[in-house]
Amino acid sequence: MNISDLLSYCMNKPGAEQSVHSDWKATQIKVDDVLFAMVHEMEGRPAVSLKTTPALADLMRESHKDILPDEHLNKSHWSTVFLDGSLKDSQIYYLIDASFQQALSTRSGGA
Repeated sequence: MNISDLLSYCMNKPGAEQSVHSDWKATQIKVDDVLFAMVHEMEGRPAVSLKTTPALADLMRESHKDILPDEHLNKSHWSTVFLDGSLKDSQIYYLIDASFQQALSTRSGGA
């Protein structure tokens, strides 16, 4: 997956807005001011940071070498996923969808 495809997918979500976090050299994608994806480079590789439940984050990190705890956000909930690694595009899209749903839950007062 490339960054352009990932950004297009994220920006097609209802209410998605894009901004730049200059300190982290990252593109943030939010819904109603709640972050659900952050596109950046890590170790010179294209990556996206996505939010999940802590249990799913642990499971993903154990199962995939291309998923790591995020370097800037809460490591229990946020994982960095390398876009040029072994994960299939469909797996990355699933994780984006899950992160978007978490953001909607947060926005509406859920967990």
